[in-house]
Amino acid sequence: MKLITFAIPCYNSASYMERAIVSLLPAGEAIEIIIVNDGSTDDTMLVAERYAGLYPKIIKTIHKENGGHGDAVMAGLSQATGRYFKVVDSDDWVDADSLQKIVQTIREFVEAEIQVDMIISNYVYEKVGLEHKKVVGYTNALPVDEIFTWDDVGHFRLDQYILMHSVIYRTNLLKLCQLTLPKHTFYVDNIYVYYPLPHVRTLYYMAVDFYRYFIGRDDQSVNEKVMIKRIDQQIFVTKSMISMYNFREVQNKNLRRYMRKYLAIMMTVSSILCIRSKDSINLVKKRELWRYLKIKDYRTYIKIRYGFLGQSTNIPGKTGRRVSSLVYLVARRLVGFN
Repeated sequence: MKLITFAIPCYNSASYMERAIVSLLPAGEAIEIIIVNDGSTDDTMLVAERYAGLYPKIIKTIHKENGGHGDAVMAGLSQATGRYFKVVDSDDWVDADSLQKIVQTIREFVEAEIQVDMIISNYVYEKVGLEHKKVVGYTNALPVDEIFTWDDVGHFRLDQYILMHSVIYRTNLLKLCQLTLPKHTFYVDNIYVYYPLPHVRTLYYMAVDFYRYFIGRDDQSVNEKVMIKRIDQQIFVTKSMISMYNFREVQNKNLRRYMRKYLAIMMTVSSILCIRSKDSINLVKKRELWRYLKIKDYRTYIKIRYGFLGQSTNIPGKTGRRVSSLVYLVARRLVGFN
């Protein structure tokens, strides 16, 4: 039995994907690596098959027509045999010592027949050109090295929400909750993290700097210019998240608060991108997005719209938009994203 399945979605990743693969190999046969070649036109398939040949007991490959990042993740999940499931993007990598600690912890869970739905660890912004790498951890919000529930969760800071980089889900939980990610859509990692949350009953946080999140390629999906170009997809994902749950049906107040905060961040990102595009059409899309939330869940709309993030992105007029943009620039500098 494999303890963890690591899925590596790849699209034209031949020049850098080896770092992701090699970083996982120290875990040996306790893990499974599924390299998903999502219709690449470069040598991605050759790199994947070479490593599968070298490590046949650890690595397997999937070659499929291009369907986008989410579709590649779903392909990996469909073939996963590990007790837990983790996505490692092809331009990222993991820390070797942290990997061994996580594998050992999961081994202990399995041997003791303990079921934990979600494991959380830290991630590091590996931003090109920055000597100081920002680490996102959760010691102020989550109990460390113990099994807990949403009742035990504290308050997350603004820069501290859980991303795909920091989460490892129990494989059967993802399958049983019928997680589905849309094809040919960017930013679906938010759906991947958000949708399963109400199905999670038990959590475990390890304060290790496990995931290394690379930021530096000009064509990267989190590059601001690229995000503005794909604003329709960002808005689509945000609307999808709005439609998933009525917060009145989320019983646990801590989980409800966290999900509302996550949604507030998504609304903020979409709004700021519309503002920074300086495109009148995108400003119309921004207003329509807020109207969509208002219609779908008025109570949540009020809480988000008149909270700090909602107010900072809805200051009226050109001066207001400049202020909103300035707030974003300051936050980006402090947090270190894109």
